[in-house]
Amino acid sequence: MSFLKKLKDKFTQTKETEEVSDKYKEGLSKTRQSFSSKLNDLVARYRKVDEEFFEDLEEMLISADVGVNTVMTLVEDLEMEAKRQNIKDARELKGVISEKLAEIYAGDDFEQASPLNLQENALSVILFVGVNGVGKTTSIGKLAYQLSQEGKKVLLVAGDTFRAGAIQQLSVWGERVGVDVIKQSEGSDPAAVMFDGIQAAKSRGVDVLLCDTAGRLQNKVNLMNELSKVKRVIEREIPGAPHDVLLVLDATTGQNALIQAKQFQQATDVTGIILTKLDGTAKGGIVLAIRKELNIPVKYVGLGEKMTDLEPFDPQAFVYGLFSDMLTEE
Repeated sequence: MSFLKKLKDKFTQTKETEEVSDKYKEGLSKTRQSFSSKLNDLVARYRKVDEEFFEDLEEMLISADVGVNTVMTLVEDLEMEAKRQNIKDARELKGVISEKLAEIYAGDDFEQASPLNLQENALSVILFVGVNGVGKTTSIGKLAYQLSQEGKKVLLVAGDTFRAGAIQQLSVWGERVGVDVIKQSEGSDPAAVMFDGIQAAKSRGVDVLLCDTAGRLQNKVNLMNELSKVKRVIEREIPGAPHDVLLVLDATTGQNALIQAKQFQQATDVTGIILTKLDGTAKGGIVLAIRKELNIPVKYVGLGEKMTDLEPFDPQAFVYGLFSDMLTEE
């Protein structure tokens, strides 16, 4: 049985798994349709599998933000597979391309999602980093809602004291989801706000403290220094914290998201990624580039606008959502 057929069997067995796969299929529809149509066009242009076909395939995958290194490896594998199976017709290779890509997307940790590093019977501190405009505050609000629904006591800290409206935006989310926000006035020292948030969390018996931070990239050195300072304050007050540093990236920016990830990784020891706006882009291939080139787990993906559309990243559901059209064609 093929790799993709195994996935189909898994995600059509129960109502629960079907709901998960439906969310991913709907959220990844733009990426899937773009990929399918490009692959169909490529196959239609070539009757036989030759060097030119593989060059065009390489170009197509790179344009889908899969990542240059990954594409080179994949195309080499496909050339060998075509020779091994003696495939001459481009149409016959289409299924093999999907299978190989699916296997690469799933990776070695195929069976494992990467949950939040929440502490048992102790305060968990989660630090959010990322440039302005990627959906950081929205992600914090949605995660606060989900954790509250699970019965956890949550507190927010408005650590982005530089951007006009950032404190207000987080306060609005706090009201929406019924969670308190620790804040000071605009221009305050972010490390001081973080200190207040930790003390409030300790005194109130909070389970999870979600900390917003500044995201100006105009002065990268200052921003990274500020983030390092905030992290030191958290570590000093709660040894072992922050328990997760989540980098929020906008999937629609493609390779720029990868560049941002490398910069933030150097400053804050990023432990996981939230990839927002996957439903609004055809660049879903960036998930693969992040997993392969940075070796940072994707912990959540944004698959829509609703409060419940910040979904824990499931590698299997992602692969199925991306390649389900191929199974339907078969």
